[in-house]
Amino acid sequence: MIKTFGILAAILLCAALALPATAADYVGSEKCFTCHAEQFNDWQASGHPWKLRKVEKARYAKLPLPPGYSWDDISYVIGGATKKARFIDKKGYIITTAKDGSEAKTQYNLANGSWSFYHKGEKKPYKCGPCHMTNYSADGHQDGMVGMIGTWSEDGIGCEECNGPGGEHIKKPSKKTIAIDRGAEACGKCHQRGGMGPEPPAKGGFIRHHEQINELKAGVHKSLACIDCHNPHQRAILAKDNCAECHAAAAKSYAASIHGKAGLGCKECHMPKATKSAIAVASYTGDVRTHLFKINVDPKAAMFKTVTEKEKTSTFAQGYLTLEYACLACHGSRDKAWAAKSAKGFHKM
Repeated sequence: MIKTFGILAAILLCAALALPATAADYVGSEKCFTCHAEQFNDWQASGHPWKLRKVEKARYAKLPLPPGYSWDDISYVIGGATKKARFIDKKGYIITTAKDGSEAKTQYNLANGSWSFYHKGEKKPYKCGPCHMTNYSADGHQDGMVGMIGTWSEDGIGCEECNGPGGEHIKKPSKKTIAIDRGAEACGKCHQRGGMGPEPPAKGGFIRHHEQINELKAGVHKSLACIDCHNPHQRAILAKDNCAECHAAAAKSYAASIHGKAGLGCKECHMPKATKSAIAVASYTGDVRTHLFKINVDPKAAMFKTVTEKEKTSTFAQGYLTLEYACLACHGSRDKAWAAKSAKGFHKM
């Protein structure tokens, strides 16, 4: 009898472990602070918790609102950390017009204080799961608002979205009771567009945003993991300046060049802002650094390719940078022929 009971208990335990984590297993990022204060503070300063915020928090960020709206009309703010902010009304729909229904630009761009159209005039439900929240489920409507598609445990990207539910870890603090995934795909589940394949989609002369994993897999550093350069708890802009660890000879010769003496780092040429999230600063300058790295110095090389399948035309980045993005973004008065000539033996200049 005891043996039978033991077998039954083991079966039930295995079945329980196989079940997906429930909302009750998620304890919220605030619980992590007690033991992980440094990581928690880094995370708070990053853009991750800002991906989605209730109005109670967001209204103190000093963001302007679309025409006619007051904070009493807003339920959530999308973003608002470094690039752009969009606003959600009390029914859960993203605001795409002025309050009176007239045409209006409703996306606020933080870099220059401008406004852009976002799905102008459409009735736009909020269906940005699972990349703007923690523990997303496609079922139901968050806060009972019909425009909110899905439900979740925590607004924004919390600790548990990357490390898994923390309920068991709170009870038994150990590396065995929390998920630690250092692979690029752990970041790529959100930092991608159209899947993790090496075909970064493009539009309007720039790579589209959220595509770091697509760029990484399409480029020469496809074997790297994101954490080789980034601390996942910190802002991306605080990435390690560690190119010389693998490219010592190039780094040494570059340091003696005109650009090196001027204090320009490797990222200025190999990670130019060829990607656009909110605004384009200039013809070949967006607002997000690319992760393609390799520069094709052929003046005839094209940065993008167009593909037509089933009567649908799509544009993709080729997997390398061309001279107009690597060189002419700064040297705007020059042309590709000049850049091609100057790029020969560049690190020894």
